[in-house]
Amino acid sequence: MRNTNVWALAPMMALALAACGDNEGSATSKSGAVLAAAPSTKTLDAEIRDNADLDTLDGVIKAAGLPEVLASKGPYTVFAPSNASLSGLSGSLTGDAQKAQSAALLRAHIVPGALTRADILAAIQRGGDDGIQMRTMADTLLTFSRDGDKILVTAPDGAVAHLTGRETQAANGVLQPTDGVLVKSS
Repeated sequence: MRNTNVWALAPMMALALAACGDNEGSATSKSGAVLAAAPSTKTLDAEIRDNADLDTLDGVIKAAGLPEVLASKGPYTVFAPSNASLSGLSGSLTGDAQKAQSAALLRAHIVPGALTRADILAAIQRGGDDGIQMRTMADTLLTFSRDGDKILVTAPDGAVAHLTGRETQAANGVLQPTDGVLVKSS
């Protein structure tokens, strides 16, 4: 009887695996279903440290002295700029003298709570054409809207980014990779 139950689940497991195909940069799959990764047991700090495309962000976090915050209870959602996004800023934000600037940059990319793309998309749908706003740890408002099948994030100073790659549900929040920095460089 037990083998029968396992085999009865096989078609559902196959469908679940098929839905896990790579849809890099897209908020939804071709069927319109929101893609989500399986939750991780690692903290946001560990997820960022272990992601090769977030090495520069990891350096900024260390320079700001904030690894412990992203390893704490949370929950937080981190909108994580890729190495390429931070390439113009990295040298100016990883030294000890720039600790305050590094911390300010990070606070502009973190919102309290664990927000998945499904949560953000549902809020955008409820919010209408103007999108929705979320307050960052820097006490600024990020505006989220749709840009085709992607989610667009706009900072108060006009900086923009798209949510890209796969989100990671960490033990203490959600990591949302972005293709831009949410603070204009001066």
